[in-house]
Parts: sequence; structure tokens; C-alpha cells
Amino acid sequence: MGSTYFVIAILGCADGGGSCIPVTTLQRRYESAQQCSAETSAALEANNNFDFPTLVARCRPGSAKSASNSPTERPVRAKARRG
Repeated sequence: MGSTYFVIAILGCADGGGSCIPVTTLQRRYESAQQCSAETSAALEANNNFDFPTLVARCRPGSAKSASNSPTERPVRAKARRG
């Protein structure tokens, strides 16, 4: 059994979040999905400088063993800043 941790991935999305691609994965690790989810809003606020109409922050498992399981995700949407 490998240790399980979670990381926050920031995804850039076209038109309302239907088609999203990963733009960055934050380095901080969280011991539980709940801890990770609690930080998604702040992570999105700090990482909103990507050129997409919509950005989404999602928690993803960081270990290979847990990657096969469905992660607990809490999407947080914010309009990307332009200018």
C-alpha cells in the first residue's frame, strides 16, 4: 500500500467548462480529499492568470494506487482575468 495524498489541479475550460485541459498542478500535498477541497477556492484565486474563459480547480489523488479510484472532486469555477 502506497501513501495516499491529494493535489489541486487547475484546469482551463472552453465555453462553460465542457471541455477542460490541465494547465497546472500545484505542488502542495493534502492528506485527505476534504483538506484538499477546502483549499480549492483559495488555490483558484491565486492561480487565475491563464488564458481560458473558465478555470476550474479540482482535487486529484497524488499516488498511483489511488489514481485508479474516483477522486473526491469539488469544482470551483471562476472567470479568468483578461487584460
